[in-house]
Amino acid sequence: MLIGISGTLFSDVEIVGQALSEIYDAPWLDVETLGGWDTLLDYGTKNFTKSYVVQGIDSMVILEKLAKRPFFVHIAVDCTLARRLENWRNALNDGTNVVVNGGSKGKDHAPLNCHSIEQILESMDFFDYAKEDSLTSINERSLIKVVFHSTVPFESVKKQLYEQLNNVIDSKSLTAPLRPCWDTYFMKLANLAASRANCMKRRVGCVIVRDCRVVATGYNGTPRNMKNCNQGGCSRCNDGDDKSLHTCLCLHAEENALLEAGRDRVGPNAILYCDTCPCLTCSVKIVQTGIKEVVYSHSYRMDEQSLKVLRDGKVTVRQHKLIDERTTIHIGRTDISVPR
Repeated sequence: MLIGISGTLFSDVEIVGQALSEIYDAPWLDVETLGGWDTLLDYGTKNFTKSYVVQGIDSMVILEKLAKRPFFVHIAVDCTLARRLENWRNALNDGTNVVVNGGSKGKDHAPLNCHSIEQILESMDFFDYAKEDSLTSINERSLIKVVFHSTVPFESVKKQLYEQLNNVIDSKSLTAPLRPCWDTYFMKLANLAASRANCMKRRVGCVIVRDCRVVATGYNGTPRNMKNCNQGGCSRCNDGDDKSLHTCLCLHAEENALLEAGRDRVGPNAILYCDTCPCLTCSVKIVQTGIKEVVYSHSYRMDEQSLKVLRDGKVTVRQHKLIDERTTIHIGRTDISVPR
C-alpha cells in the first residue's frame, strides 16, 4: 500500500505521516532521493506488497498519476485556522524546517518570511485556494481527510487514526479501499441501478447475482411504454400520498429485476441485493421466483412482515450496510459554544 499525504498550508502533515508510518510499519519514501514521481511510482509498483508513506502531492498531475495504482490511498490533512496560525508561529520561533503544505519531507514550500498575520493569511489564500492546483482542491479528492482542531499527544493521534482507519483500510490485506468484498461490490451496483429510478417517492435499486455473476438489475418506476413517474405517470406518487399503495403504478426495483430475469434465468442459489429491504409484495415474488438469499442495506417500514414471508419461504436474509469510504477524522475537537 502506498499512502500519499497532501495538506493545506501549515497543516500537521508530518504528524499524520509519522503516525501512519508506525501504524502500518510503512517507511517514508522521498521523492527527490528516488529521482522523481515516476521513479517513485515504479518503486512502489515493484514493492506493492509492502507499505510506504509519501508526501508532497501538490498538483493534480501527480495525484492522477498515483491514483491509477490500485494500491494507492490518498489521505488529506487540514487544520483549523487557529491551529495553522499556531504552527506558523512555532515555525518562526524555532527557525526549523517544517512541512507546511504537504511538500517533500522536511522541506518548506511556503515563505516562512511572512512576519504578520496579514501576510500569512495572504499566503494561505494563494496556496490553498487561488493557486492553480490549489491545495484544497487536491485535498477534496482524498479518500480520507484528517482535521486537527487542537494539540493532541502523538500517541492519542496514532490511536484514533488506527481505530477509525480500520473501518476503511483492511490492515490484513491492505486492499480494501479499492477492492471491495463481493457484498459491497454488488450493493454498490444496486445503488448505481437506483440512480436510474424515475419514481417520485424514493430511489431503489436491485441486482440479482448467481455465482458472483450479475443475472439482472432493476430500479423502481412506471412500466415500459408508460409515462415515467417523474413526468406525472403515477398520480399516487406525484400527489405525495404515503398511503393508497394499491393505486401506485410504479414497479419496484425487485419486481423489475425478477421480471427481467424470470425463474429460468434466476436459477439455483441466486442472491438478490437491494439497497432497501423488500416490501411484502416483492417478498412474495422473491420466494416464488426461487431466490435463495436476500441482502439488503437499509430497513423499510414493512420489514417484519417481509422478513416473515422470506424466512417462511426458506430464503436467507441478512443486512449489509455500506460503509462510507470517504471518511473525515477529527482530531482534538471539543464541543464549544460559538464565540460572540
